[in-house]
Amino acid sequence: MSAPFQIEPLPASFGATVTGLALAGLDDAAFAALYATWLTHGLLIFPGQHLRREDQVAFARRFGALEIEITPISNVRADGSVRHEAGDDVVKVLKGNMGWHCDSTYMPVQAKGAVFTAHIVPDDGGETDWADMAAAYDALAPALRERIAGLSARHSLRYSQGKLGHTHTGGSPYSGYGMSVEDPPLRRLVKRHPETGRACLMVGRHAYGIPGLTPEASEALLDELTALACRPPRTWRHRWSPGDAVIWDNRRLMHRACPWDMTVPRVMYHSRIAGDPVSEFAATG
Repeated sequence: MSAPFQIEPLPASFGATVTGLALAGLDDAAFAALYATWLTHGLLIFPGQHLRREDQVAFARRFGALEIEITPISNVRADGSVRHEAGDDVVKVLKGNMGWHCDSTYMPVQAKGAVFTAHIVPDDGGETDWADMAAAYDALAPALRERIAGLSARHSLRYSQGKLGHTHTGGSPYSGYGMSVEDPPLRRLVKRHPETGRACLMVGRHAYGIPGLTPEASEALLDELTALACRPPRTWRHRWSPGDAVIWDNRRLMHRACPWDMTVPRVMYHSRIAGDPVSEFAATG
């Protein structure tokens, strides 16, 4: 049976644009078809949805329990002023998000996925890139696959943000979620997707300190894997329009924000779908 909406695959190893449906009013049959489409493509882009916050939360919740119900990813303060100062910790988080990563790998349970919506977007820059870590693993040379088999890396937001001069302090406007983790999780470099069974690389900016390697060798290997992974046709850049919504599979895809002139406002809303506490749980030893 064909899906009750239109699917246009992206010219990449993953992803599709989906039209012909309203996310705020999906019946159960349409959602089941959409979920299967999501597992197949990893990233679904829905132009012109203009979701209300409560509708975004309700849609995200259909994919599972929420780790983060909804939060702005924004350089606009509550009073309407724009954050752009280099020393602002929220700006440091926004700049950190410009590095390739998966969400919540620095938490004990990695996120399953995320719903993201565009509200105010700059005319230039501010796009979002995604990279297909399943296709990346498939593209690795056999010798490199053998080299990384069984290896793990620690993941830490303190580590990745520390590179930008962002430290965990009680007086920071962003010092809580993720920054307070004391014992960084240990995650395998090759992850098995719990629903599709595909092997996926697990790297990104939060990863460091592979046990058994020197810090220098660990960083070199992680950088090599990221550089090999994040190349066409395994990447896609989405140019946002206000009202766009997307959902991506955080178990398969890395993502990053693209730079923009941070004196210009950019307002996005993010809902993070909680990972399965069995398949997404990381070791701490």
